[in-house]
Amino acid sequence: MPLISLWQDQHPHAPRPAPSGPGAPDHRSQQWDVVVAGGGLTGLTTALLLVRAGRSVVVLEAAYVGAGTTARSTAKISALQGTRLSTIASKQDETTLRAYVDAQLEAVAWLRRFGADHGADHGLDLQERDAVTYATDAEGEKAVRQELDAARAAGLPVAWEDDLPLPFRTRGGVRLADQLQVDPVALLEALQAQAVAHGVQVFEGVRVTAVRGQDPVRVTTTQGELRARHLVVATGTPIVDRGAFFARMEPARSYSVAFRTPAQEVDAMYLSANQPSRSLRDGTHPDGGALLLVGGAGHTTGRARHESERLAQLRAWTAQHYPDAVETHAWSAQDYVPHHGLPFAGPAFPGQESVLVAGGYSKWGMTNAVAASLALSSRILGGHTEWARAFEVWGRRDAAGVGTLLRHNAGVGVEAVRGWGAAVLPGVPDRSPDAPQRPVRERVCTHLGGIVEWNDAESSWDCPLHGSRFADDGTVLDGPAVCGLKRS
Repeated sequence: MPLISLWQDQHPHAPRPAPSGPGAPDHRSQQWDVVVAGGGLTGLTTALLLVRAGRSVVVLEAAYVGAGTTARSTAKISALQGTRLSTIASKQDETTLRAYVDAQLEAVAWLRRFGADHGADHGLDLQERDAVTYATDAEGEKAVRQELDAARAAGLPVAWEDDLPLPFRTRGGVRLADQLQVDPVALLEALQAQAVAHGVQVFEGVRVTAVRGQDPVRVTTTQGELRARHLVVATGTPIVDRGAFFARMEPARSYSVAFRTPAQEVDAMYLSANQPSRSLRDGTHPDGGALLLVGGAGHTTGRARHESERLAQLRAWTAQHYPDAVETHAWSAQDYVPHHGLPFAGPAFPGQESVLVAGGYSKWGMTNAVAASLALSSRILGGHTEWARAFEVWGRRDAAGVGTLLRHNAGVGVEAVRGWGAAVLPGVPDRSPDAPQRPVRERVCTHLGGIVEWNDAESSWDCPLHGSRFADDGTVLDGPAVCGLKRS
């Protein structure tokens, strides 16, 4: 069975059929100012910003609002992001680093204002917590001190702490005060309610399958065709191949487990610099009891022999350090890591402003999604945002990650050969020997023809090339694929 996150369980969504007839968007007569593909944090924030400015906006969500990565995140809203700043500093100049940090600070501030203005109306509670990146050995301490230097160079008021209130030995950490954590589904529901109140139309069960033309752009969906001046693709990885984004990012899965605890166990949002990573934050059970959220154990999508072992690692680690913790939920999430270390928000292809894309958040989507939305809405409205240079889709910054890009695509080539070898040649080991038996033709990814692998934690078929994922019945779960697996 697919894993349900803590947040999705606390806000159950009643499955409903795809809209049709009067309940579907008008494909015949209306041209929208903006069509948004994707009902996650990026899509809903962008829609709200644009409708407030007087644009007509429709949001198309392939599944339902709260089905994707936003609702499966650990929902940390912070400008201190593990070792992300030092990673960016190793590939980009200081001006770009500062622009990235300014974007994160603007996103935190925007969400803080949104919560203050609308939280009480929608049961939304943004909780203030410090963010801490910590080390458990000498190598980790070196990485954390590099993060300290990068954060200070970018103007963040971070501080070093030798002693941290954690039940295991550390080598210190860097702390940034006054950040936020949230229930991400409650945030999505509040954004959707505000967007709809201002005139946005949101349609669930409508998948975008193709995009053609410019001015207007013609958007083909499972319910027909729409026309718009702009299409914003907010689907994690772009489902339009105009910019070959699938080749510029690595798909990554990470895991989370929620535990009931006798009392609040952590005072901040913690993330280790060491590998395998360990993420910690607190939460609240619906009955008011304390929760501890433990995350990490990530890997490239489709390239783990047994995904269930990753969850087992988190459970064993928690039992060692928090022996009174009792598991309540376990789940995983999909993210995308660009080769140059920076997110993107802008035209899918140079010089074509009709189709805009956003993504590549490197597991920090709570801030980057909002920053991308601010950058995209400003672009559509003819404004200028200085820090948006960090989100440029096309430019010289790409060259900084060319080594990572080459390694990533070399790995894709190896996986393509290995997958087809295991599928059609005798004696070649299959990474998923316990997978349900399917003919080879039913295991070919509809994106670029990789052989999908069985995910024993999520009961899904995952492509090790570019991260497309499919349910056991073949329907699409994650892109860049837009068509399900073929069935005999």
